[in-house]
Amino acid sequence: MDWLTTVDHKKIGILYLIAGGFFFLIGGLEAILIRIQLAFPDQKIFVGDAFNALTTMHGTTMIFFAAMPIIFAFMNAIVPLQIGARDVAFPFVNALGLWLFFFGGVMLNVSWFLGGAPTAGWTAYAPLSAIVDTTSAYHGVDFYVLGLQIAGLGTLIGGINFLVTIINMRAPGMTYMRMPMFTWTAFITSALILFAFPAITVGLVELMFDRMFGGAFFEISKGGNAVLWEHLFWIFGHPEVYILILPAFGIISEIVSTFSKKRLFGYSSMVFATALIGFLGFMVWVHHMFTTGIGPIGNAIFAIATMAIAVPTGVKIFNWLFTLWGGQITFSTANMFATAFIPTFVMGGVTGVMLAVPPADYQYHDTYFVVAHFHYVIVGGLVLGLFAGLYYWWPKMFGRMLSETLGKVHFWTFFIGFHLTFFPQHFLGLMGMPRRVFTYQPGVGLEEGNFVSTIGAFLMGIGTIVFLINAIVAARKPKNAPADPWDGRTLEWSIPSPAPEYNFKQTPLVRGLDALWKEKMAGNKEMTPAEPIGSIHMPSASILPLIFSIGFFIAGFGFMYHTYSVAIIGGGIMLACMFLRSVYDDKGFHIEPEELEDKGAKA
Repeated sequence: MDWLTTVDHKKIGILYLIAGGFFFLIGGLEAILIRIQLAFPDQKIFVGDAFNALTTMHGTTMIFFAAMPIIFAFMNAIVPLQIGARDVAFPFVNALGLWLFFFGGVMLNVSWFLGGAPTAGWTAYAPLSAIVDTTSAYHGVDFYVLGLQIAGLGTLIGGINFLVTIINMRAPGMTYMRMPMFTWTAFITSALILFAFPAITVGLVELMFDRMFGGAFFEISKGGNAVLWEHLFWIFGHPEVYILILPAFGIISEIVSTFSKKRLFGYSSMVFATALIGFLGFMVWVHHMFTTGIGPIGNAIFAIATMAIAVPTGVKIFNWLFTLWGGQITFSTANMFATAFIPTFVMGGVTGVMLAVPPADYQYHDTYFVVAHFHYVIVGGLVLGLFAGLYYWWPKMFGRMLSETLGKVHFWTFFIGFHLTFFPQHFLGLMGMPRRVFTYQPGVGLEEGNFVSTIGAFLMGIGTIVFLINAIVAARKPKNAPADPWDGRTLEWSIPSPAPEYNFKQTPLVRGLDALWKEKMAGNKEMTPAEPIGSIHMPSASILPLIFSIGFFIAGFGFMYHTYSVAIIGGGIMLACMFLRSVYDDKGFHIEPEELEDKGAKA
């Protein structure tokens, strides 16, 4: 019950990690089934709608329900600690965001058992996604629309929460230009969420009206415009790529700096490069649409903007290399993932510049070359970054150390498997193999690349299983991780592992960039406090976020099946939760100084 009602940001981070990890396994299984179908030509294992459902669900699950929540897991677990805060700005809203995301993911995945999963592709392009067959029980795209709306609302309020937290709750002396790089990337990611998610929300609401109430936004036969959906989707979809990758950049910056025993090279240029990437990310969405007939001037403008993003990204790459240069490098598992990220992400970036050239894009578009590019950025970038972060912050989140031996086995199997899977796909694409197609012609040179790609996918699966074994082995150990196992530089390493519920007994005084390292260099064993020991106010747990999200989930089914009594029941549950939250004045509770001393002695 404690976990279902918690508003503690650290527990919410762990819940995000567990839920995101669960969806990651589902998405990975879908990917392996896709690769089994494509291992040999002319196979008939998953054909037609079954294959379309696998590709749709793999993409949607991995991006919205695996990558996003794991990013939010790190933001919850680490950002308040890095800025010296005792919690996020709105703990109740934080819990609400978690449960909305979770029930959105559940809604999408129950589609497998209720008439079939969506088959319109993870981008759900209209008019395919707008077609409604009233004679069939198929509601796949409805599950997509409502699942993403529920989860998207949770993500949006989470992003707003972190913006307010980072702006208002930094410890004394923690100026913006002293914030750790991961906090900076979380801050800019939250701003991107604030501006990007309304676009997909509008698109999904319009698609919902087309499908459930006979609207005409996207259906051409009724006078709608199918390209409008592409614009709305990609105005959100391209910033979403940076919402995913910027936190990974922050993780890599923390790890490379810590394991090189050096301050991050060019810190201020890293901050401005991150902000510039976020800004330019809103100006490039049409590079997904070069073949829709926008015309040469529109294509040229967006091509130049796309190439411009390579400049701040290049700044980051060189700053990581210069941080490593001349450092006392320790190749822990976290640092192996972090340093492997750098050349792998560069490969993804180079193919991105190729795709930014409209005449070339006409050839690459909708081939496996695009699949290879996207996965080099998202798996070779984001997923390697997330694994690096897991090995780095696991002791801070759980109080236990992961096995370095199993970690290195995980790294090599996953890293080799990744390149075996996606490197051949560049050449398959250049040879003309289209994506989203369940088979290919024998005898035209596509067999070898596809077979190697499938072997690589199984290797990545084995690597992920090794990580799960590592996590289970670690969970059986006592919570004896040291407060600072890596000789860290930032504030989260100044408190015990795992962090106590109040985070900091006394708010720390920050006296420079890499606040903990600065104190270490001055010969201090701990942070200088900015306040005397006093009573600490804590928020109360609440079951309302969970019940509100269940109400939203129920209302979604009512709308989908046009059973408005069920929709009213779900809406009533939501209104009741809002009413109770409004009329009940929750004062929270206090942890008194003597309790702090007792807890410190026990620790």
